[in-house]
Amino acid sequence: MSGLLGARTCSSPGEASDLKYPLGTRLREPLTEARFQQLFGDEEQVQELPTEPVGPKLCRMWRRPASACSRPGAWRLLQARLPPLRWLPLYRWRAWLLGDAVAGVTVGVVHVPQGMAFALLTSVPPVFGLYTSFFPVLIYSLLGTGRHLSTGTFAVLSLMTGSAVERLVPEPLSRNLSGIEKEQLDAQRVGAAAAVAFGSGALMVPLGWVAVGKLEHCTLVGRFLLLLVLLASVLCFTSSLDTKYNVQIVGLLPEGFPQPLLPSLAELPRILADSLPIALVTFAVSASLASMYADKYSYTIDPNQELLAHGVSNLISSFFSCFPNSASLATTSLLVDAGGNTQLAGLFSCIVVLLVLLWLGPFFYYLPKAVLACINISSMRQMFFQMQELPQLWHISRMDFAVWIVTWVAVVTLNVDLGLAVGVIFSMMTVVCRTQRVQCLALGLAEGTELYRPLRESHRLLQVPGLCILRYPTPLYFGTRGNFRRILEWHLGLGEGGKASPKPGNLPDTVAEPVRVVVLDFSGVTFADAAGAREVAQLASRCRDVGIHLLLAQCNASVLETLARAGVLDRVTPQQLFVSVQDAAAHALEKLVRGSSVWSGSQEVLH
Repeated sequence: MSGLLGARTCSSPGEASDLKYPLGTRLREPLTEARFQQLFGDEEQVQELPTEPVGPKLCRMWRRPASACSRPGAWRLLQARLPPLRWLPLYRWRAWLLGDAVAGVTVGVVHVPQGMAFALLTSVPPVFGLYTSFFPVLIYSLLGTGRHLSTGTFAVLSLMTGSAVERLVPEPLSRNLSGIEKEQLDAQRVGAAAAVAFGSGALMVPLGWVAVGKLEHCTLVGRFLLLLVLLASVLCFTSSLDTKYNVQIVGLLPEGFPQPLLPSLAELPRILADSLPIALVTFAVSASLASMYADKYSYTIDPNQELLAHGVSNLISSFFSCFPNSASLATTSLLVDAGGNTQLAGLFSCIVVLLVLLWLGPFFYYLPKAVLACINISSMRQMFFQMQELPQLWHISRMDFAVWIVTWVAVVTLNVDLGLAVGVIFSMMTVVCRTQRVQCLALGLAEGTELYRPLRESHRLLQVPGLCILRYPTPLYFGTRGNFRRILEWHLGLGEGGKASPKPGNLPDTVAEPVRVVVLDFSGVTFADAAGAREVAQLASRCRDVGIHLLLAQCNASVLETLARAGVLDRVTPQQLFVSVQDAAAHALEKLVRGSSVWSGSQEVLH
């Protein structure tokens, strides 16, 4: 401690001659934020900001949009909104083209049966799964920033969309429908699915503008799926399974593309409750996958551009009767393992789907829908395999384990939409509960250092009688203000009527004598609301009334601004604000030295 006090000396010469400090040390003066800026900040900036007239400031605000509309600004904006303008000039054709081509073709081969299979989950004819495997992939290749991301049909979104479609367009009680009635039912369901895609895209696009050895194995996987489809089709055709045993088949896949059609806007109010969770799931899954592979391959993605890309993808694809789409973990992993390097792989995938739509569609006429159902089960097996991670999740965090179990039970017993909503709400409740259960940490000086550590961590920590240093490690808002008040009352002895408050649970016995100076370390308070700021103001008033000197350390700018608006600075002077706990503790020791008999005890502790 003597080394600390001797090494960090900044007190004025006039004050140093009047005081005698142990071991010949001298205490420095309080290092407030204004003093810190004066010593280490930009002096010109500090002098200009307070005296800056309003006129130039407004002029700069008006010039900012003008500079953004300049030619370089427009080019940067265009590059941000069209990522190929950035990565295509840097494309390594010899090193990456073959990998992108093979990966794209492999994923495209998988897209064909998987798209038709997921269309059944969406309760629409299989061909619309091919449309959803073409248009969104093409659009994301032009707008997305995830180089290794594979978009298209996704099992979870298909289930969510299918539940909405069947609710909006239920199947008639008499299941014996004529051909015309079946076509009308399919058309209505396709329109409902496209409306859901339109709604989810319309929700994401504004947010995007505002915010926010393996090669051969993977190729064989795509060839195996295609071979399975062809063999099943041939077997059904030669054995007449559709006529003899009433096996449902895919039937005729219309050649070409559907006529662009605006989804029924009259359905939007009814599908808004379905579009919102679908939009959230789309962005959450896609952004997570893109970030995961961006970190793995050392590049960055733009979350706002990702939100815009998926929003535009769903919005435009809805005009071509596509249902909602997003990134898929299975096809993304396949794309990476097959050697994909950039978004160019998506264009090769589109070529495969395009060949099926234009020429190869008749070959899938006799494909049994049971095969597509098997593909659905195989595609969703990864979700069942996630249950193998539960023991590890229990070992790491039992709270996260509880969130997983609650969400899973809610999805199984209710449906996907409500289950996810229950999971999100429960997860938010756990966060609120955990912030309310944190404890205020009493700090002591680690012997021979300048570091302050919680007293319960070690017995070799120095604590000065009359000085209390507390760290509150959580945001200060309406949910935590009560806990904050109770803990501070106990530590400082500020109970009602002058009596000590009852000790909260799991707190160390640190109150040995009346506290004269208290240092509040707010480094863990990331934000404060009005209720929390008023609580600090009331604490400052009570400390002033009972003669306790209150010091605040390490308040970030937003918290300090909130405290100022709540009137805390009317009770706490700027000289009581510090940029570090060490500075606040040095000032507290100075206060104790000047006017307290506690110094004799403090001197013994310091030695």
